[in-house]
Amino acid sequence: MYTKKTFTISQMAWWTRYETFVFIAIIVAFVSAYFFFDLTWLKIPWTPISLIGTAVAFIIGFQNNAAYDRIWEARKIWGGIVNTSRTFGVFVQDMVNNEYTDKPVDEVILKKEIKSLTYRHIAWMTALRHSMRASKPWETTSEHKTNQEYGVRPPEKDATLEVDLKPYISDSDYKYVMSKNNKQTALLYLQSHHLKKLKEDGVIWEFSFLELEGVVQELFTLQGKSERIKNFPYPRQYATMNHLFMWAFVLLLPLALVPQFAEIGIAMLDKNPIIGKYFVWFTIPFYVIVAWIFHTMERIGRTGENPFEGTANDVPISTISRGIEIDLRQNLGETDAEIPKQFESKLNTEF
Repeated sequence: MYTKKTFTISQMAWWTRYETFVFIAIIVAFVSAYFFFDLTWLKIPWTPISLIGTAVAFIIGFQNNAAYDRIWEARKIWGGIVNTSRTFGVFVQDMVNNEYTDKPVDEVILKKEIKSLTYRHIAWMTALRHSMRASKPWETTSEHKTNQEYGVRPPEKDATLEVDLKPYISDSDYKYVMSKNNKQTALLYLQSHHLKKLKEDGVIWEFSFLELEGVVQELFTLQGKSERIKNFPYPRQYATMNHLFMWAFVLLLPLALVPQFAEIGIAMLDKNPIIGKYFVWFTIPFYVIVAWIFHTMERIGRTGENPFEGTANDVPISTISRGIEIDLRQNLGETDAEIPKQFESKLNTEF
């Protein structure tokens, strides 16, 4: 999906508020122990903390770059589906004709064949987007409480493939497709078989048939690329270790930060005894800021790992598919009353 509204700092803070409360609890516990129980021995040098922080920053940066690459590649793939779908629509309308037939076919039958091919293509997009929205074990972003509280759900979560597919294909095609594991592949097979039959009947010229088969081949390629991103996650060893390393840094940071602020306060006791005595408590806001930045950047990377999961920042494949359908059916001459409306956005988010 795609969030049209700018994601502000306040929204980001609200999105991560539960983790922020944890950070506050951690640092308050450390400062309290240091201040009230005089645990001056509870400290470690800055050098190991700096090394860990540098390593965590690198791996989080790597994760975010990889996640962005996955999102951008997914968007390019579906951009290719848009262009190829439009090409297929215009090719079908211009290449299915009586120009090379021995016996002219009735125009009503030709229009029926064109509509059948176009609708089957819409069915292919429908099957593909449903397949991309199917849940995978590693797709857990949508399960987070702060993602669920807004009630943002893609249309595929509230409708079944069976219901969405039925209006676009014949009963025989429907039975064939539903008997296969990969529904979108089955639809492209049917599309190719249909084109071959029309070529044998002389309704499609040999050269036109090759052009249309080339488009079907391109659709197979784009489908395969989309399925590759869906079925091969960001390597779990990287994702898991990134998360653990980030929390290790967050938990160890107070052991160096609290003593540092305490030492600054001791140095201020002669001139500013009150401020110097309580200066260690200034550790709290600085620690929360540092921990929040590291955690939020790591969470952003996790959120972007699966661009088809259906969260607020994923690729809006439902909107893309419906937009292509509207284009194709309008160019078939259908009225707006016959064509389904575009999916409505929720909370400024497209699906």
